[in-house]
Order: sequence, then structure tokens, then C-alpha cells
Amino acid sequence: MRTVRLGNQGLTVSAQGFGAMGMSGAYGASDDEKESIATLNHAADLGITLFDTAESYGPFENERLLGRALGHRRDEILLATKFGLDFTDDGQPGPLDGRPEHIRRAVERSLRHLDTDRIDLYYMHRLDPKTPVEETIGGMAELVAAGKVRYIGLSEVSADTVRRAHAVHPLTAVQSEMSLFSRDLLESGIKQTLDELGIGLVAYSPIGRGFLSGAIRSVDDLEPDDSRRGLPRFSPENIAANLELVEHIRVVAEHHGATPAQVALAWVAAQQAVPIPGTKRRSYLAENAAAADLVLTAEDLASLDAVVRPDTVHGARYTPQQLASTNR
Repeated sequence: MRTVRLGNQGLTVSAQGFGAMGMSGAYGASDDEKESIATLNHAADLGITLFDTAESYGPFENERLLGRALGHRRDEILLATKFGLDFTDDGQPGPLDGRPEHIRRAVERSLRHLDTDRIDLYYMHRLDPKTPVEETIGGMAELVAAGKVRYIGLSEVSADTVRRAHAVHPLTAVQSEMSLFSRDLLESGIKQTLDELGIGLVAYSPIGRGFLSGAIRSVDDLEPDDSRRGLPRFSPENIAANLELVEHIRVVAEHHGATPAQVALAWVAAQQAVPIPGTKRRSYLAENAAAADLVLTAEDLASLDAVVRPDTVHGARYTPQQLASTNR
């Protein structure tokens, strides 16, 4: 797979990364560990270098999984993880905590769980409203100076927060949700700020949490314990309404001999972002990875933007409570 620069601080990553969250139960029961490990290693075989996790996935279990699966090829890959909530050592969540003393505790635990001596890209998962971002970034910068972290970033933050943080220590990346269904980064000016400052964008849920693949036709296609059942966009009525938009994506895909998921990923890449789709199975992995070679024409992009617009997408990406935890 081709590589791209992520920001201008010196980090080079595969054009498409791998989001591992779904392997630890977020989208229904986890598959057996053997399949997860095989999928992660197949991703590395395909040239994917950026593997994304967080201490909250599980919690802790996803970091441990990546450590077990990829530890033997540590020098081939880049590990990105996130801190945020003040977890107890047995995984009970506390409040968001961006204080340097918490960051120092959190990074040691992630290093242990990942079975590594350094984290390539370390994000604050959600901004702590009680701690100035300058203080948080100062704590993260200490980890860079100590060699425990190579590059730092933030997740789900506003343009103003990005500017304040970047003034303390250069950010390499901001990770936020972005897809054809969730493009407010472009509408709000956040992406333009990242471009101005030379900060990369890592896009999670680039296939709209799987909806843009066309595989989800009703809420019954989701397992009973799938967290997507609680999201507004996945209500029965909103699924039915949004399927019309997926059909337009399918038409564009047919012109390229591609799948709707591949078009969704190619659209994100066309916005100069690095998508990190996730999958629990090797069968979908090759399809996702092949999207890195799909180039949409100007006509394709105009057609998609004309039909799949913020005002035509039904349902918010998060509940009001979840949206309140973002800084966008």
C-alpha cells in the first residue's frame, strides 16, 4: 500500500489505517481471538502500518489484543492509542482527566498493555473541560521528551482548541469522525485549520459505522448488543430514509467496478485524510484495503456531494449526551 505523510512533523503512514475498536465488542460480540489476530496480521501483510486503539476499548482489552497480535512485528507498524477517562486498574471508568499527572499514569498502563516501549501516536480521546488544553498538551509533550511517545494528537476538537494546543507543542494529527454522512469537519472550518497548520486528519468511522457499505438494511441486521442500536442514525426510520443515499453511492461504485464501501473510503481519502476502517474479519479487509487505489473523478465527487449532503442525511451521528463530550 502507498504511504502518505500525516501532518508535517515527520510521521509517514499507510494511506489507510486499521481501526481495531470493533474487535473488542463495540459492534456486538467479539469474534474469537484467533480470527482477530489473523485479521490484524493480514492487515500488516497488505501494507497497512497505522493501527488505532484506545485504553477505553474493552476497556484495556483492545490494547492487549494488539500487543499480543503484533508485538512480533513491532518495528513494521505504528501504534496509535488514546487516553481520556480516569480508569481504575480494573477498568472502572472515572471522569475525563487531562492533567499531566493522570497522563503519566495512563501512558505507563498503555505501554504495558501494548507490550511496547513507545507509542507512535498518542491522542487525548476527549477533551477534559476542567483542564486547560495547554496544560494537557504540556503533559503530553513531557512524554515526547522522555521517549515514551513519538507524536501527539487530539480527538474531536474545535479549530480554536487545535490552535491553542498546537502553540504549546506541534500536533501531528487530529482524529475525528468523517465520512460522506459526517462531514461537518469540512463545513465548520476545522479541516481548513488543520491544513493551515500542517496537522494531519485521521478519519474514524469512514464507512459511516458500516452503513455506507449497503450491508445494513434494517436495525435487525445489527446484533442485539450492538452499540449502534442506540445511535439516532440507526433508528428504523432513519435507516430506511438513508438507504436512498446509499443507492446513489452504489451507482457511483458500479461505474468503477467497486463497492459502496470502497467509494466511501475513496471519498475520505479525496479529502486528504487517512481513513481507519475497522473489521473483525479478513473477508472484508481486502475490500477495504483495495480502496486505497480507487481514485474518484471530479464528476464522481460532485455527484456524491450533490446528493449526500448534511441536509439529506437523517439522524445525528451521536446522541445529545455523546455529542456533549466532543469539543467540535
